[in-house]
Amino acid sequence: MKIEEIYQCFLQCESISTDTRKIESNSLFVALKGDNFDANTFAQEALNKGALFVIIDNKNYYSDQDKMILVNDSLKTLQDLANYHRNQLGLPIVALTGSNGKTTTKELINCVLSKKYNTKATIGNLNNHIGVPLTLLSFDENTDIGIVEMGANHQKEIELLCNIAEPDFGYITNFGKAHLEGFGGFEGVIKGKSELYTYLQENHKTAFVNLDDPIQVEKTKALNKYTFSSSDNSDIKINSTIANPLVKVDFSNNTTIQSHLIGIYNANNINAAITIGKYFNIEDIDIKNAIENYIPSNNRSQLIEKNGNHIILDAYNANPSSMNAALTNLIQLESTQKIAVLGDMFELGSESIEEHKKIIESLKKEENINVYFIGKDFYHNKVSQKHLFFFETFDNFSKEYQNKIQNATILIKGSRGMALERTLELL
Repeated sequence: MKIEEIYQCFLQCESISTDTRKIESNSLFVALKGDNFDANTFAQEALNKGALFVIIDNKNYYSDQDKMILVNDSLKTLQDLANYHRNQLGLPIVALTGSNGKTTTKELINCVLSKKYNTKATIGNLNNHIGVPLTLLSFDENTDIGIVEMGANHQKEIELLCNIAEPDFGYITNFGKAHLEGFGGFEGVIKGKSELYTYLQENHKTAFVNLDDPIQVEKTKALNKYTFSSSDNSDIKINSTIANPLVKVDFSNNTTIQSHLIGIYNANNINAAITIGKYFNIEDIDIKNAIENYIPSNNRSQLIEKNGNHIILDAYNANPSSMNAALTNLIQLESTQKIAVLGDMFELGSESIEEHKKIIESLKKEENINVYFIGKDFYHNKVSQKHLFFFETFDNFSKEYQNKIQNATILIKGSRGMALERTLELL
């Protein structure tokens, strides 16, 4: 069956799903395969639960010619269908990627643009080779602008996602030490993320660029771009940014935004949303209101008050770049008592031990901060200093942590697999 015919089946459906546990009536179910599962085995179950059509790629489960669409590769069909749908709609799409801050920036952009347009954006972190197609297929004829987050942990992944989404605009938050194992080091990260810039250049599209980032400047020399910076040589000048602990930004004609975001590392996420809003002719007051009303969730830079302590919960994920940014922010905060609870950073490959060691080294002289390191890689690099404490597991930490301190500023930061939000129960 040709993609045009499959698309007509899609148009008859009210939603799309790849999970039989979340099947809705009159939906299109796409049977995908993974290392440990084959959703083709659930094709009939999907129909029984109300799916209108199912796409399968295993002929052994092809039992209903009217409702089952047999293809060579279900995943490739999902991606092709999303690309076809994107081109049928013809709406402008803003794509963003980067090592840190993607989801927060995406949500801020969505808040700003929705002040004037009917926008739809990536839900949660559905930003991979499956999530991006599902995001595109959620757009409809009422969508004015689509906002697509793109994640990657190896070369050519952003290139694939760009070929599916065909973005008109792109923004890279930063290049950081994330997914070093998959990308093959920091230079590999820059190369992989810059695949978005390559697509934009080859297709004569527009990049939003932070001119205060020298790597971004170098990588976008040949691009059409709309820029922001702290200097006068950009399209949008950011007059000032401070964070103590919440970020405050001044832009344009002395418009000041007091956000609910913690840490100076979130400033450029805000600045990007301001810049994209200005490009799409959003009024300054609407940009201000949109960003000031945005409250982060899901363990991303949340400020929590508990037992007299100011807790910065940033436990959604971590890599050396975001860890250093969070610690730099903690160091500059005005607080007499500071604590950091830091968990291991994952997916660093052969550089993991060295990168954890660098974090420890950076904190040796910060004797006014009590630091609790949790995880095997931090523990491997343990040193003897009175303000640094090391625990191989979270259970060991939870058993020994007896510090019932109050009126402190506490940073909680680690990779998702460390689940450091559990620390809240100990405070």
